[in-house]
Amino acid sequence: LRGDLGTKVDVTVLRCGSTEIDFSITRGLIPMRSVEVAYEVAPGIGYMKIDRFAEKTYEEMLSGVAKLKAMDCKSLIIDVRGNGGGLLDVVSYMCNEFLQEKDLIAFTEGANHPRSDLRANGHGQCKEMSVVVLIDEYSASASEILAGAIQDNDRGFVVGRRSFGKGLVQSQIPLIDGSAIRLTVARYHTPSGRCIQRPYHKGDEEYYEDTYNRYMSGELFDVDSVKLDSTQIFYTKGGREVFGGGGIMPDYFIPRDTTKASEYLYKLRAQGMVYNFAIDYTNAHRDELSVLDIKELIEHLRNRSFLPMLCDYAAKKGVRKQSLNQEEKNVLEKELKAYIARNIYDNEAFYPIFNEDDPAIEKAVELLSAK
Repeated sequence: LRGDLGTKVDVTVLRCGSTEIDFSITRGLIPMRSVEVAYEVAPGIGYMKIDRFAEKTYEEMLSGVAKLKAMDCKSLIIDVRGNGGGLLDVVSYMCNEFLQEKDLIAFTEGANHPRSDLRANGHGQCKEMSVVVLIDEYSASASEILAGAIQDNDRGFVVGRRSFGKGLVQSQIPLIDGSAIRLTVARYHTPSGRCIQRPYHKGDEEYYEDTYNRYMSGELFDVDSVKLDSTQIFYTKGGREVFGGGGIMPDYFIPRDTTKASEYLYKLRAQGMVYNFAIDYTNAHRDELSVLDIKELIEHLRNRSFLPMLCDYAAKKGVRKQSLNQEEKNVLEKELKAYIARNIYDNEAFYPIFNEDDPAIEKAVELLSAK
């Protein structure tokens, strides 16, 4: 399907397994949005999901903030859970929007690399907005710079689980054959002095199995199982204690949920039953669903139960019915409604349903509502 911009490609689509439809498509630019959604999650509180830090992320963030401010949102939840990072200059621009002049965003330093500070210029548009950043064990690199800057400057709270711990600075050295060497020359540090990079002096095996070891040790499920390095105590701008040792430890811990992990639920997801049922249902009811606006659609779906239909649908496809506990039923109903909504209105309708009963978002709303 790839080709020069403006050229055409003929495509035949097999729809619903039987109907062939021919399209002539003009090749163009394919936008890859990194800010997936921005909407009002609670009165006066906006929610923004950032998938990665790409070239257009800063512009998308400003557009999202403008949209939320037009809704009279005075507070913001920034969700970087699962965000593995991206461009440093982009996250620095974003941090700058929330910080006061000369506030430290991050600094780099290495054995043979002098310290270099990155500071805010004080011209940000979000300095009056209250902020909570959501992170988890897959939040890395630029996500950790954002969380560390907000936390260490006492600009807002961080909610979730300890982040990945990836913060190395690499210098690229070109070679005469066109290849290059990337040499690690320094590490990223948060404003308080914490090194974001988790230790790797115990060897590659332990380093690469860190996430698995966190799971097995219970760290992802119980805050008491989190091993904080008492020899690495740092202090935020306002004097709060924070710990080093790699990654960002949140101010408020949210355990990983293990109540929704039965074999039947796994099969329904792994074999695409939830997603495919949502597509088939949407296609069968598209006319009646498309006339509703986003709020009407969400309310319409909330008043329906799709789980019995899903189980019958899956059984016909070879996934035998099994019992589900109430938590599993709730999460499946939520996922079904969210996918159906996305088939009509994309992420603008998906996330308001999918984020319902999310404990990290509920905690963030609680914190911001108390301000």
